[in-house]
Amino acid sequence: MGSRIEILNEAGFRSDGRRQYELRDLTIDLSRHGEADGSALISHGLTQVLVSVHGPREAKMRSHTFHDRANINVEVVVASFSTGERRKRMRGDKRVLEFASTIKSTFEPVVKTSLYPRSQIDIYVQVLQQDGSTLQACINATTLALINAGIPMNDFVCAVTGGVHSTSPMLDLSTLEENDIPHVTVAVMPKTKKVVLVTMETRLHVERFEEILNLARDAGKILHQEMKEAVLSRASSLVAMGEPITKGQKADDDVIMD
Repeated sequence: MGSRIEILNEAGFRSDGRRQYELRDLTIDLSRHGEADGSALISHGLTQVLVSVHGPREAKMRSHTFHDRANINVEVVVASFSTGERRKRMRGDKRVLEFASTIKSTFEPVVKTSLYPRSQIDIYVQVLQQDGSTLQACINATTLALINAGIPMNDFVCAVTGGVHSTSPMLDLSTLEENDIPHVTVAVMPKTKKVVLVTMETRLHVERFEEILNLARDAGKILHQEMKEAVLSRASSLVAMGEPITKGQKADDDVIMD
C-alpha cells in the first residue's frame, strides 16, 4: 500500500517544500545554559536538541576511572512533549540507551581523552523537539557543546540523515519521511574526511547506500562551515564584551580554524 503523504512530487519538491538534497534551516545557540562548562542548543528545522558538557572532572565511581584516559559518560533524555505521541521516554528506554551508546562510541575516538587520565567528561543530551533526524541533531549539538567546553578534539563531527524514496536520495529527513523510506545516519570528520558513524535502522540497497554516503560527506562540509562560523562568532562576541577567553572558548584552535 502506498504512502498517503507524497514524499517527493513530480516537480522534485518534498512535502515541506524542500528539494531532494536541501537541508533544513540550522540555528545554533552557544550561550551558556545552567552550570555547564559548555553547551549548545541547535535546531535542524523543527528538531531541537540541547547538549550540556561538564568536565573533565573527577569520576564519581572508581569503576568509571581509567588510568590512561578520560571516561566519556553520555546521558540522553527525551522530553515527553517532544513528539506528538505524548509518550514519556524514561532514561531506561531502549531507544534512548541506544542513542547514548551511539553518541559515546562516536566521540570516544575523536575526543583527546588521553590528555585527561583518571577523569570523566559528562555529556547530557536533551531532545526538546522531534521532527526527524534526531540522532543527526544530537551529534551536531554534542560537537558544538564539547568545543564550547574547551574539550580538545581531533576534528568536528558533522552528522546528516539520508534516505532513498524510490530511486531518489534525500537528506535531513523529517519524521514523515523517516516513517516512509529507508534511511541511514552518517557522521563525518570534515578535516580528514573520515566516516566515524554509520547507523541504519532500515534496509538500504548497497548501490543506494554508497550514493547516500557520498551525499552525506558533501552535506557534512556545509554543516561544518555553519558550525565553525557559530563557534568563531561566539568567541568574537566574548572578546568584544571584554570577557576572557576561557577553556570553554579556546577549544583547540586546530578544530575551530581548519
